[in-house]
Amino acid sequence: MIDMASQAPNPQLPPLYQGLEPINSSKHADWNVRQLMKVPHAATVHAVPATVDEFAMLQKTYPIIFSAGDNPVPLVLMGLNEGVNCYLDEEGGLIDQETYLPAYLRRYPFMLAKLRPDSDELSLCVDPTSGGIGEFDEGEPLFDGKEPSAATKNILNFCEQFETAGQRTQTFMNALKEHDLIMDGEVAIQPAGLEKPFVYRGFQMVDEKKLRDLPGDKLRKLNQEGILPLIFAHLFSLSMIRDLFARQVRQGKGPVDEKDIAAAQQSPASTEA
Repeated sequence: MIDMASQAPNPQLPPLYQGLEPINSSKHADWNVRQLMKVPHAATVHAVPATVDEFAMLQKTYPIIFSAGDNPVPLVLMGLNEGVNCYLDEEGGLIDQETYLPAYLRRYPFMLAKLRPDSDELSLCVDPTSGGIGEFDEGEPLFDGKEPSAATKNILNFCEQFETAGQRTQTFMNALKEHDLIMDGEVAIQPAGLEKPFVYRGFQMVDEKKLRDLPGDKLRKLNQEGILPLIFAHLFSLSMIRDLFARQVRQGKGPVDEKDIAAAQQSPASTEA
């Protein structure tokens, strides 16, 4: 048995971020911002938070699951085991440049965060360890005099859109909990030639039986609120767990040994959820 998503994001330090520092015109007046094509420590991140705004895009490539616990959040699976990412190379760059990259990763190293617990005001912050901003020659300036530059305004706009999407995502999760549609998930993958299946737990998913049994008025309300299409995107995405397992085996990232890898590569894996 293997945990797929054992932990929800840490509210003190979100996944991937190794520190947070507010951007201000005093300290960063002469600093530049440059695009990060590679984030080395992202190569060992097997799941990142997802927003409902990108479910339609994500479900074509990744499984979308929900974290364990009483307050689950949607997660994009990029590997089936802790420390395994099948979409990024060892340097943290996309293996296939055509692959859709989750917004959470595209937002890094920036994010909006509260600087004071007694205020709801959000400030633009950056992971100072990322190498995304600094006193280097390349890139674009963070500030134009005392005012944010065009580049900084674009970053701020993207982060604001992400926060708004996060609020819609919370509304979606509240609807699932209200209708008691979340259940513990389990996936068994039986590669050809292997004696026992690999069983993955430690995540949550929508209970299809409870969804089918909902009264018509409740289903209609979920549809009118735009919740139903998101549920289907999540359910459709679960078929990608099989593809992710095969991808992980091809890349030699386990959870099988060399003999089992050879057997699994000879025939497609069968998946039961």
